[in-house]
Amino acid sequence: MRRRVVEAAAVAVTAIMTVAGCSHTVSGTAQRADSGGAGTDRGYGYLDDRCGLLTDSSVQELLKADHIVRPYSGAVCQYVLSRKADANASPVMLDVVFSWFESGSLERERAVAQERKAQITDTVVERHQAFLARRDITGAACAATAAAGSGVLSWWVQYRGQNSGDPCKDAQMLLSKTLQAEL
Repeated sequence: MRRRVVEAAAVAVTAIMTVAGCSHTVSGTAQRADSGGAGTDRGYGYLDDRCGLLTDSSVQELLKADHIVRPYSGAVCQYVLSRKADANASPVMLDVVFSWFESGSLERERAVAQERKAQITDTVVERHQAFLARRDITGAACAATAAAGSGVLSWWVQYRGQNSGDPCKDAQMLLSKTLQAEL
């Protein structure tokens, strides 16, 4: 099935190029961009008051939080945020963790998530192979993890004490913004 999609895409690209008057033919098969080349020497740890290339105010804005505290910073950064759904509701507390393993592997992180009985969903984030790992034990929680250069980046979001909502959307958004910041 995947090969048919790739072949159909190649035919479509060839047709467009022909219509545009291009007379150059390229042989080969279309392939997904490889994330291993870009950002190989990039450092994602704590630097200049940023975690994963995002400032605290960016994390707060992206998660639409009213308050943010970062109690720890380094290759792992921890955040505690609060946001109100509406004026009469009590605030929702979010626990957020960014981690960067300079020489980690996506396969190892997936194995750890599987051992912890997380629901794994493969995805691609900003042209990087990635997966989402949802595990609702003490609240709705999800990690978005991607290969980046020779290492692995991950954002984990938990809605403290709440079993509803989509923390995967928030985790994937933070991961996407981190990968976009590298460009």
